Amino acid sequence: MVRGKPFIIRLFFGLKKPKVNIPGVDISGAIEEVGGNVSSFKIGDEIYCDLSECGCGGFAEYVCVPEKTLSKKPANISFNDASALPHAGLLALQGLVEKGKVKPGQRVLINGAGGGVGTLGIQILKPYGVKVTGVDSGEKLDLMKSLGYDSVMDYKKTEFTGTGENYDLILDTKTNRSVFKYAQSLKKNGTYITVGGLMYRLLEAALFGWLISLFTGKKLSVLFHQPNKGLDQLSKLVETGQLKPVVDGPYEFDKIPELIQYLGEGRHLGKIVVSIQT
Repeated sequence: MVRGKPFIIRLFFGLKKPKVNIPGVDISGAIEEVGGNVSSFKIGDEIYCDLSECGCGGFAEYVCVPEKTLSKKPANISFNDASALPHAGLLALQGLVEKGKVKPGQRVLINGAGGGVGTLGIQILKPYGVKVTGVDSGEKLDLMKSLGYDSVMDYKKTEFTGTGENYDLILDTKTNRSVFKYAQSLKKNGTYITVGGLMYRLLEAALFGWLISLFTGKKLSVLFHQPNKGLDQLSKLVETGQLKPVVDGPYEFDKIPELIQYLGEGRHLGKIVVSIQT
């Protein structure tokens, strides 16, 4: 969205410049004002949400948000922690539980395990009694082990699709390999779900995933994220102490341009958070 590459992305997000003038989807803060017809919230309520369903705008001191988009922030976490949850947490929940239908005893792999989705996904998976493998850069392996991954791989040293190991469920945040390689890493009737990555690989998964599924019984698909759907479930997990986001930061507001570069390089641990002093 920021770079406009590959060019096809411009057909969706702006041909000459981004349609979204203010990026940023995850927010948490306190309500300053409410409209005349608002009934669920009042001034001072602490909230959090994902703005991607209403035009983004999170990189700002103030934002105007439709009432239906908001959820009340769990009282036992900070604004910084809450702002790390909505988008990545729901990609993990929708991918692993709702679409992935994870079951006890399965073998699960998360590619991009040290980022926002992966660090929340492993915590969501723990009650299911599954064996989870995480793949990311070597710098993130210690963090991944501390969060409960049963085994970890440095993608720079090991190609997980070439190890001969097979999985019941793969959640992919990188999508940087051929969909056919992912299919080879699935057990019979296994499921592969991608939630983001290289555009041409996502298109490949969308175009050929159904065909592979038709002939092999393995399910390969792209998750179409539903913003804020299930945020109440995340809140309950936070309130019971099962879920705690890994925060990289907080950083100051004027660091956002270089933080976007930092994110693009994949060096971040968990979710990058910016704290705005109003």
